Amino acid sequence: MTHRSEESERGFTAQEPPAKATDAPPAIDFATFVLSLAASALQHMGEAGIPSGETDIETNLPLARQTIDTLALLEEKTRGNLDEEEGELLGSILYELRMRLVGAERGGS
Repeated sequence: MTHRSEESERGFTAQEPPAKATDAPPAIDFATFVLSLAASALQHMGEAGIPSGETDIETNLPLARQTIDTLALLEEKTRGNLDEEEGELLGSILYELRMRLVGAERGGS
């Protein structure tokens, strides 16, 4: 009778490397970070992609405003340290999010 360890009963041993993820997340850079925050703000405004069959999207405008304020703080604190492309990206995203928030607060999109 062979005594099997708990590890080998679960299908792996200490010598086997862990399985690698096939879909690695994208590298985090400034643009990815800003776009992630923008997507969060859009989701809070109910403007993110709507899942198939979903009709009632919950909004949270105070959280949307907080996320936009976070982006504005980031713009203020990084002023002079961003390259031209990063500065333009942040500025245009802030403008677009602010306009959408005003529309959402007025009851339209």
